Amino acid sequence: MSTSTPAVAAAPPVKKKGEVDRRAGKLRKRLSNPWASFAAILIAVFWTIPTLGLLVTSFRPERDITRTGWWTIFSNPRFTLDNYDQALFGGQTSLATYFVNTLVVTIPSVVIPISIALLAAYAFAWIDFKGRNVLFVAVFALQIVPIQVTLIPLLSTYNQWQWSGSFWPVWLSHTMFALPLAIFLLHNFMKEVPPSLVEAARVDGAGHVKIFFRVLLPLLVPAIASFGIFQFLWVWNDLLVSLTFAGGRPNVAPLTVRIAEMVGTRGTDWFLLSAGAFISMVIPVIVFLALQRYFVRGMMAGSVKG
Repeated sequence: MSTSTPAVAAAPPVKKKGEVDRRAGKLRKRLSNPWASFAAILIAVFWTIPTLGLLVTSFRPERDITRTGWWTIFSNPRFTLDNYDQALFGGQTSLATYFVNTLVVTIPSVVIPISIALLAAYAFAWIDFKGRNVLFVAVFALQIVPIQVTLIPLLSTYNQWQWSGSFWPVWLSHTMFALPLAIFLLHNFMKEVPPSLVEAARVDGAGHVKIFFRVLLPLLVPAIASFGIFQFLWVWNDLLVSLTFAGGRPNVAPLTVRIAEMVGTRGTDWFLLSAGAFISMVIPVIVFLALQRYFVRGMMAGSVKG
């Protein structure tokens, strides 16, 4: 009797494992279905065609753009760099200054909220203080506040502080809008770190500063890169916040504001619009493709734990 009991007890886990394996096999079979692969390729092609058309149009002469479609390059391939030269350095339509402004706006708007969110997320995750849970719920709830309802009060405050015409209003606004999501994602990622690592560091005499920089920070690279990409793409492509707080000031306004002006004032100059649009999208595409693995890992880690 004593030898048969373990066998009976061990049977259910084996059966359960076999059921999981069967379900995983079915899922892999469905995902590897030729029709599913064909649909994915078809969607990718249709998604890429407009971008390809924009790229080709940006290199075509102005005369060809106004007369024929971009697909005629297969029968009459004519290309030029004059569109980019005029878009970047062509007097009033020059985008070179606005490109630099975009970098100046975007980099601090990514670094500042990540730096603040890391400290706040550590406090919520590993420091026990009164009202911690209530405060964390309040920070999380700020994500549902529409940006539009804050624009007028913030603009009035910045004007009272005489900050108009500088980068500070744009930096601070992007930081405030990004902090709730940044704290939430980084907090969830920190909570996945085994508590034994933190306890072992405390036994060795490490304080909060050493634990943060030597134990947790190296493990947070995927989460930091994930939110960094998300915030970079958001700020780089933003028009509403930049238009509200930077306006049409050439010394502050980013690319999106200038391209929007070009659409309104130069709606017939497609050769400039296509070149300007592609100039504005090159950097985000490079950043996303270079760091996409961190983006997926960080977003999944922050979404499975609350």
